[in-house]
Amino acid sequence: MRSSEKPQDILDSEVRFLKGVGPRRAEMLSRPALRTVRDLLFHLPRGYEDRRQVKKIGALRAGEKAVIRGHILDAELRRTHRGRGPGILEVTVGDETGILALTWFNAKHDWLSSFPQGEPIVAYGEMQHYHGPQMVAPDYQVGPSREGSSKFGCILPLYPLTEGISQRVMRKIIRQALEAGAYRVPDIFPERLRAEKDFPPVGEALWQVHFPEAMEQAARARRRLGYEELLVFQAAFAIHRAHVRQSPGIAFKVGPNVDRRIRRLFPFSLTDAQDRVIGELAADMRSERPMNRLLQGDVGSGKTVIALYAMLAALAERSKGYQAALMAPTEVLAEQHYLTLESLLEKARVRTMLLSGARAGNRVSKLRRIGAGEVDLVMGTHALIQQDVRFNNLALLVIDEQHRFGVRQRLSLRRKGVRPDVLIMTATPIPRTLALACFGDMDVSIIDEMPPGRKPVETVLLPAGKWEAAFDAALTELRSGRRAFVIFPLVRENEELDLTSATRGYEELQHGVFRDFRCCLLHGQMRSEAKRQAMEGFRSGRYQVMVSTTVVEVGIDVPQATVMIIQHAERLGLSQLHQLRGRIGRGDTPGKCFLLAEPTTEVAEQRLEVLTRTSDGFQIAEADLKLRGPGQFFGTEQSGLPEFRCYDFSDPRPLEEARRDAFALIRTDPKLSRPEHALLHEAIRRRYGGRFVLGGVG
Repeated sequence: MRSSEKPQDILDSEVRFLKGVGPRRAEMLSRPALRTVRDLLFHLPRGYEDRRQVKKIGALRAGEKAVIRGHILDAELRRTHRGRGPGILEVTVGDETGILALTWFNAKHDWLSSFPQGEPIVAYGEMQHYHGPQMVAPDYQVGPSREGSSKFGCILPLYPLTEGISQRVMRKIIRQALEAGAYRVPDIFPERLRAEKDFPPVGEALWQVHFPEAMEQAARARRRLGYEELLVFQAAFAIHRAHVRQSPGIAFKVGPNVDRRIRRLFPFSLTDAQDRVIGELAADMRSERPMNRLLQGDVGSGKTVIALYAMLAALAERSKGYQAALMAPTEVLAEQHYLTLESLLEKARVRTMLLSGARAGNRVSKLRRIGAGEVDLVMGTHALIQQDVRFNNLALLVIDEQHRFGVRQRLSLRRKGVRPDVLIMTATPIPRTLALACFGDMDVSIIDEMPPGRKPVETVLLPAGKWEAAFDAALTELRSGRRAFVIFPLVRENEELDLTSATRGYEELQHGVFRDFRCCLLHGQMRSEAKRQAMEGFRSGRYQVMVSTTVVEVGIDVPQATVMIIQHAERLGLSQLHQLRGRIGRGDTPGKCFLLAEPTTEVAEQRLEVLTRTSDGFQIAEADLKLRGPGQFFGTEQSGLPEFRCYDFSDPRPLEEARRDAFALIRTDPKLSRPEHALLHEAIRRRYGGRFVLGGVG
């Protein structure tokens, strides 16, 4: 590095300027986004090899990784391909307790000279049994032990790698980066907070996490670095939340009279959990600050009723001309909401409209009516965020199944009103760590009680060869006047995937096992009118079997549907399968869900078995997070899931601790204007910049 460079210049220098890197290796490192010295410093090990303790050969157990020390007793190269080309090198090593073979395949003849008989040798690898104890392709060092060895007598980091870069090379590059920049990284912690947490300075923490002298040292350094990025993230949330709370909003008059008028529209009693959540929403809506609330509830827990209550409460003061909007991710769900709310609002003076596609009928007329305030409640898909949609006075925004919308999409709709109240709903239970990470600036309500009368759904995992039992069960239900779903992961055939598609499955089922019943087909590529006809036909009983893709994951409510058969269930996520299962058992008869699967890995089988053990969406979500990780729980492209280098979501406690500290800090210094907070403020600006505003939309 050039000595005249400033600390930030060095940290932001390209990796190709590091000694031993160059353009070729820099290109390889860019694939996992390691482009600067700073990137390398925070490219943390995924694990460690502890090579400090030497084990006797006689004490080794199969499958154990260890360091052994002995003398070379013999070295032999056995040829394979008729005496030509590489062979198998076997080096016999012994100590006072036993002997061990070190084995390399595809070894060249000149390798033999590296293992002189009688020389001391140190090796590290996994002990296996194959005609006696052996280590295959171990790391080794021949000759007298040397002080300061880079391979033995120490703890070595194991890094996530990219093609062309070995662990040895990555360690060398990381060490170069540490020497150049570790002590130039600004320490954002106020001195008081660092002392309180007993954290090492950031430069020391970086050295200790990469090349620790003890495992406890590595753990302490990782906690410190993880806590720092969580503090930056949560402080950004806290600043945004403080800004939102200071912004004036609408103080709705949600009193006892409004409450009674709304409840009279519901032909059922609300559960205690629904009553509690309505109380939380009503308090928010009465406040002058804009509501920013996340509503979580398992499949069938009654979130739509809560949303309707909030929208009717917002529309209660008719003289104000307030409008409400409900955005759903699919036409199927938007249509379902429209039909449900229309039936509940028969006795209400609420003007509703469905706007669900760019080519929707009478679109120009509909847009004019929305803009003129002639519509009170608009339901739709992403069509609501198109530029030509203008509201007269949008006061409340409800977003359903929020994780299916991009953050910017949600922001676009929010900007169509002047600081409207926002209610975000999800039937995909979100693990506590992800809720804190993705919705840290929002108030959270949870419906943790099911309406009375909901029957449990039995879930059965069937391997190939036993799938016929699922269709026999479906036929029994159909003959009793009930209905069934059959779900396929694809719309049409795909040459690269050996999976049955919904279109082919529909033809085979209609002319095969379900030939005595009427089937309908539903998938996302159908025209809106065809979708509507399929849904209405299935609801009315004109069709007894619905063959579909996962488009029915949300939005279909048919109490007579009691059986669901999910083909290729191993292709779907746990939360998605749980959502699909929620389409049945919504009436008086218990449901049965059959998972037809051919899992090829142990993890895939574990995931599916979780569904057979529990119907609790939150337990399923936690299991999904542990098995698949946060990036795949939502899918990072649209969810806005934050990227953490040092925090892995396995433990919510650091996130909760950082949240408490960040919010307390922002309460005392809302703009981080004090000198001791300058570096924290700069870290937030550097990490999130203009994306601050996005935090308020989930």
